[in-house]
Amino acid sequence: MRRAGGRAIRLACRPTVTGLENVPSSGGFIVASNHLSFFDSVLIQGIFPRPVSFFAKAEYFTQPGIKGKGMKLFFEAFGSVPVERDKQADAVSALHGLGDIVNAGQGVGIYPEGTRSRDGRLYRGRNGVGWLALATGAPVIPVGLIGTEKLQAPDSNSIRLARFQMRVGQPLQFEHLGPQHSMKPRKEATEQVMDAIAALSGQERAEGYNTRPTEAGHP
Repeated sequence: MRRAGGRAIRLACRPTVTGLENVPSSGGFIVASNHLSFFDSVLIQGIFPRPVSFFAKAEYFTQPGIKGKGMKLFFEAFGSVPVERDKQADAVSALHGLGDIVNAGQGVGIYPEGTRSRDGRLYRGRNGVGWLALATGAPVIPVGLIGTEKLQAPDSNSIRLARFQMRVGQPLQFEHLGPQHSMKPRKEATEQVMDAIAALSGQERAEGYNTRPTEAGHP
């Protein structure tokens, strides 16, 4: 399903994709991308030459009926990992789960911003990506997505086909410090990752962290 989805994406959207040669042919790796669209994970999972496991909201796996079963099958086939985003303990456990996948020699994906950008700017990176890089010692592959918000605008259920760009940068290698390490190198690694993403995406940088609408006090 992942490979078929990738072919369908290329045929339907005719994306411009560069840098796939930067994806290692073996061993664990971490994909760190900006986040503009609901479809970003599927685009990366379908186009990358190796499977990439991303977080996905737990409710995508628990919907009732035939539609719910189809949704669960879809996300599982693309390698998504369910997580309760509003529960800190579950989010931390899921992050450790991604570390286990990397240590097993597979690829995982993470959005350092935490949630989609609704104004097109690139927000500060949260330190999960830094922890993951230092805990596993795996290379971080930065990705800049351009134009994926055209596929589905924020807060819209309308979907349309549109061309987009995926720029895959050179791997970033950090010291392997293991799961227990200080905050300073974690923040420094996160900042380096965000700088690499910004160079690829060309986005304006925001000073603060991004929040979901409910976190910002919206209904």
